[in-house]
Amino acid sequence: MARVQLKNIQKSWGAAVGVKRLSLDIADGEFLVLLGPSGCGKTTTMRMVAGLEDPTEGEIWIGERCVNALEPKDRDVAMVFQSYGLYPNMTVYENISFPLRIRGTPKAEIDPAVMRAAKQVELTDYLDRKPKALSGGQRQRVALARAIVRQPAVFLMDEPLSNLDAKLRVSMRSHIKHLHHSLGVTTIYVTHDQIEAMTLADRVVVMSKAEIQQIGTPEAIYNDPSNVFVAGFIGSPAMNLVNGNLVNGTFAATGDDFTINICGFANISKSNVILGVRAEDLALTELSAAVIQGPVFTVELTGEATLVTLKLGHQFITAKADKSHRATMGVRAGFGVTSERCYLFDGHTELRLRTE
Repeated sequence: MARVQLKNIQKSWGAAVGVKRLSLDIADGEFLVLLGPSGCGKTTTMRMVAGLEDPTEGEIWIGERCVNALEPKDRDVAMVFQSYGLYPNMTVYENISFPLRIRGTPKAEIDPAVMRAAKQVELTDYLDRKPKALSGGQRQRVALARAIVRQPAVFLMDEPLSNLDAKLRVSMRSHIKHLHHSLGVTTIYVTHDQIEAMTLADRVVVMSKAEIQQIGTPEAIYNDPSNVFVAGFIGSPAMNLVNGNLVNGTFAATGDDFTINICGFANISKSNVILGVRAEDLALTELSAAVIQGPVFTVELTGEATLVTLKLGHQFITAKADKSHRATMGVRAGFGVTSERCYLFDGHTELRLRTE
């Protein structure tokens, strides 16, 4: 186990910048998730930690060593890729033991190490099989066991669940969460899936356009977004974002579709602001009591809830209702709003507006 420090690292290819002036301090034993859309720099950051990319500037420390000049094999890290990377001609046992064999580990130590790793990912009944006889989830567990068996200082996981179907992703999330709890190894995990980030991470690093947008616990990222990007990226469904103006503490949506007094912003006026409100903080209500009204654009039953979306001019706003709720598309419906659960953002900078 080891602390990982990224000190002002940057990666560029001529004028193209992949990672811009990024600094992180990852505690020993922490599970840190790099989250963002494709092309934001998260995988490039991980590859620099692994030694597969050289930083253009900055330093990378693992434990007490600056590892910039070290080869990947000398950094004491184990990486799990999106593709399983298993040897098709080898059995599960041989795949798991491979990292130990190429390092010259004594044979007497290999078998107990493989059995221990296989037990941790529930593969002891499959050791004689070859990868083609395994399901996708089982293959990914073989890849995990191959990383575990080395007992590295740091685990690096690059979108390891992307190739799995929805049910297997949920199952594998549980395996990874349990493994981290059991092993306590510092883990850096890359994903574009905000559900994975929220369920796995001790801390989340939200990235966009080669830069960090926000760092925090999953709760802080969800409940206290620092800008429009984070607000819209985190959450399923995404936070509703509505353009408008603030006049003496009252938000007026563009087109005068609705107004709402914003708690804490009394007597403050500002043009071009964005109101943010999450679907679960809106309540379907009678039209006579509704703050927001409009025709129902779509109704989506997700199983545990019903999502009702209204069309307000050129903007849309979604509320999460009980799973038993039914609405008719095209018929007007109304939402109630709790102003204490609303967020305001500057329409120019897209940064969160806060009161003292």
